[in-house]
Amino acid sequence: MSGKFITIEGSEGVGKSSNIAFIENYLRKLGKQVLLTREPGGTELGESIRALLLDAKNTAMCSDTELLLMFAARAQHLDEVIRPALAAGKWVICDRFTDATYAYQGGGRGIAEARIATLETWVQNTLQPDVTFLLDMPVAAGLERASKRSAPDRFEQEKLAFFERVRAAYLARAKKYSGRFRVINAEPALETVQAQIRKSLDELI
Repeated sequence: MSGKFITIEGSEGVGKSSNIAFIENYLRKLGKQVLLTREPGGTELGESIRALLLDAKNTAMCSDTELLLMFAARAQHLDEVIRPALAAGKWVICDRFTDATYAYQGGGRGIAEARIATLETWVQNTLQPDVTFLLDMPVAAGLERASKRSAPDRFEQEKLAFFERVRAAYLARAKKYSGRFRVINAEPALETVQAQIRKSLDELI
């Protein structure tokens, strides 16, 4: 594959949307063909699955159903969008990918890492992001930011302890896969955060 695959990860309120827009604009100015997408979602089918996963009314959804729906959406996303775009030489920017599954369904829900890894291999084969930006900040501060947005979805309704586990799982993966992870301190002013991101993008380019 001749393109590059960039994923952006982080818990609630870390500023993913603003920084994804920054990355997209920065790469376009450098003449890169950019495809912006997200998970769960990215396809018509995937967006339907996303709606099920985020609907605050679906309180009866068990952890295994949640995990399998995540990978069902991902399989469609890879087949329909991500792999073709990479093969065409595009730079794919994805708002969350499989690291989010290890963080939310693994760390947050307590699903064993080995079970997630089985689905990862089945759906992705060997495909991994070229670089993963992990926007990180203390959980309480992120949730305070997130609370100023729209009504909470099914995940955002979780307790503080859930998001502490999510953050811990993200940081553990960043340490384990330090070659592709770039941990970005998301707490300072946006300009400072984006300076960190720009430095890592320049290294990738």
